[in-house]
Amino acid sequence: MSRLSEKEAQDSQALLERVLYELKKVIVGQEHLLERLIIAVIAGGHVLVEGAPGLAKTLTLKCLSQVTALAFKRIQFTPDLLPSDLIGTRIYNPSNGLFSTEVGPLFTNFVLADEINRAPAKVQSALLEAMQEHQVTIGKETFLLNAPFLVMATQNPIESEGTFNLPEAQLDRFLFKLLIHYPSPEEELVIIQRMSGETLPELEPILDQERILEVMRQTLAVYLDPKLMQYIVDLIEATRNPDHKGIQYGSSPRGSLALANASKAMALVNGRTYVTPQDVEKLIHDCLRHRIILSYEGLANGLCADQLLDEIKASVPVPVLTGT
Repeated sequence: MSRLSEKEAQDSQALLERVLYELKKVIVGQEHLLERLIIAVIAGGHVLVEGAPGLAKTLTLKCLSQVTALAFKRIQFTPDLLPSDLIGTRIYNPSNGLFSTEVGPLFTNFVLADEINRAPAKVQSALLEAMQEHQVTIGKETFLLNAPFLVMATQNPIESEGTFNLPEAQLDRFLFKLLIHYPSPEEELVIIQRMSGETLPELEPILDQERILEVMRQTLAVYLDPKLMQYIVDLIEATRNPDHKGIQYGSSPRGSLALANASKAMALVNGRTYVTPQDVEKLIHDCLRHRIILSYEGLANGLCADQLLDEIKASVPVPVLTGT
């Protein structure tokens, strides 16, 4: 693959900045969420968002679909949901004695899996193939999903009654786990003023499917120095062999790939053709907090994944790049 040119990177940065500008016409604050969602789209990843109700999680993805001119569907996850409610099913037609396939809501570009932890494991398993392979199997047939394809799943950290912990195989398929918080008083005042109007501002489509796929190809062409590849490997290795007993299981190789791909996307968002150590450092928590399992000792000591990642980040030397 040929290396990305400066002009291509700057043109893509300008487009992505316009996308961010359009989103901010409706979404107040949540800068971190907006930037990470854009990164996830061009890196071809999925996002797990944890936050209290009412923080514009649904509205954000809906607005992103409008700005990118892509299809959007929302699925409310409940305990009685079935796998066929997601991927579709085979329907028997008695008039001709044949079966036909009715596809489910996963056949779209952006899927909002609202309160994903309210559905049992059999429903979670229906998402595994879709998120990893971008395809689903119904009966004996396999169907490719739309491209790009992004799942943004939400879960409420407050409620635990009637919820199911996401399987590790499910968590590992998310590029990011994002923690979002309440807006500041100043932002909340703007929210009231903006939402008190009769209608929300009209959003202009900035991208289309073809342009997004091109930006995704450009993301893959961003240069990742071998020293940074080794840095990522060292970070992942440190989660598997930590200096203390707070971690029971470290990140899988998907963590390495997530950190590498997200760092490339971060570089492109900033108009660069190469990844810097700072790109990797900024993404460590979002890429890895859901990929490490705390030990009993870590839980007993009140540790959290972000604290342990801070220690790992401080313990791994950052490479010095002499040139790009």
